[in-house]
Amino acid sequence: MAFTDLTFRSAIESRVAAENAGDRRAMFVTEAGEAISPSAFEAKVAAATAWFAAEGVTAGDRVAIWLPNRLEWMTLLFAAAHVGATVAAVNTRYRTAELQHILGSSGAKMLIFEKRNSYSDFTTFIEELDFTKLPELQQLVVIEADADLPGAIGGVPVGVFAPCPSLPAAPIAGAADSPAMLFTTSGTTNKPKLVLHLQRTLGLHANNCAREIGFEEDDAAFLGAMPFCGVFGISTTLAAIAGGAPVYLNDRFETKLATRTVKAYKITHMFGSDEMFRQIWQTDRTAFAHARICGFASFTPGMETALREMANSGLPLLGLYGASELHAIYSVQSRDLPLDERLKGGGVPTGGKNAHIRVRNTETGELCATGEVGVLEFRSPTNFVGYYRNEEATQKVIDSEGYFFSNDAGYLRPDGSFVYLARNGDFLRLSGFLTDPKEIEEVLEQNATVEKSQVVGIEFEGKTRPVAFVIPADPTKEPDEAAILGVAKASLAHYKVPLRIITLAAFPVTESANGIKIQKTKLRDMAVAALSGK
Repeated sequence: MAFTDLTFRSAIESRVAAENAGDRRAMFVTEAGEAISPSAFEAKVAAATAWFAAEGVTAGDRVAIWLPNRLEWMTLLFAAAHVGATVAAVNTRYRTAELQHILGSSGAKMLIFEKRNSYSDFTTFIEELDFTKLPELQQLVVIEADADLPGAIGGVPVGVFAPCPSLPAAPIAGAADSPAMLFTTSGTTNKPKLVLHLQRTLGLHANNCAREIGFEEDDAAFLGAMPFCGVFGISTTLAAIAGGAPVYLNDRFETKLATRTVKAYKITHMFGSDEMFRQIWQTDRTAFAHARICGFASFTPGMETALREMANSGLPLLGLYGASELHAIYSVQSRDLPLDERLKGGGVPTGGKNAHIRVRNTETGELCATGEVGVLEFRSPTNFVGYYRNEEATQKVIDSEGYFFSNDAGYLRPDGSFVYLARNGDFLRLSGFLTDPKEIEEVLEQNATVEKSQVVGIEFEGKTRPVAFVIPADPTKEPDEAAILGVAKASLAHYKVPLRIITLAAFPVTESANGIKIQKTKLRDMAVAALSGK
């Protein structure tokens, strides 16, 4: 395994040693077709490590990376690990409100970004930040030189990522137990949080996955199209690195680009959403000629028939389970299962006997028997270490035995594998990302005409989309729907923007032993009726 001592440094050293022993496989292949050998990547990381040191980034600092799947993303991640800094991964779909949150919550010292791409102007979003609430942010760094960039934004200097071989070599300060990455998640409480993983937890999981899902095979090839800002992109990419499989980079998922990459490079391992595989399948079924595993997560309602059709024709689709707290591909369904069973979420943990899973009945507090549905709990040496700067939230989800309370519903099979059914609550899966409705509600409630808001998800044109209900601050004046949506579009990723803003005098509620609760089910029914014109 590449992560021999569970550090990022050892992963590079292991791959370079294999290269020196005759392994000529690339470590990465860029979208333009440039093959990056392990030794070439090692040189890039060394230069980036020296650049970090020259810029004053040291052990314990946090660096926010706001980039698509470029080679620089991986270079910066490994370089940060070398100096002992922690990377805060920022979704490229984020807008000002979300960027403000992750920069403030992480206490990032540096933000590294791309000035703009075909769908976003990142500089504009940065200019809209409230820098008075970001006292720890000291540097803004654009990935490529641009004469149009100002010398500072909001009083924070703007520099350029300029690694240079002539810079003095920096000592390696990162170790297996050094904090390495922060991922955003809604978690299981009301506010977004940052999941903290160590080099150890990331490296061990990568080794486990490389062994269990065939990345060590000599002709394995991996499509790196899922965003590196999330565990789905990072976990699978590090697993490919651990197994020695080349990573073919796509800076984003785009159907025609992915199809070309899969065919041209005889991709064997792919991971993504059900919709991703359906789109490639509809574009060119021959693209999967060399596929050995197509691990998917069910994000799109109504896909069951299409998935069965693809699997029946020979596509090696396997259901998965993962979470930011546990990594992506925490488990994979066995290829030997009947088709309907292997298309379910869950599976056999890649951590093997070191992974412990139990299911709890949240009403009685008792553990469930095999086959009985309850909430899944996990204990593994690869689990996250906690929510960054949020001990209260951490204590709520990790018990005294080290089990993580997932708030996901599922059940155990007799063979020790498990099935994931659904989120045990009102969280929304929007555009493939698990989203806490509170994130959207908080933005809507910033409008002076809105007193309270509730957001639910409904199926609309084959996707889960949010719909918002609001109570007006002034009962005699109805909030302006267009104005509220305009603010939401400017502040939130597009998939979080509600389809509609519906005004109510009061939310439907019910009383229980635990107090008054808003009837989300009734709100969903009302949203469906409103969208259907009934």
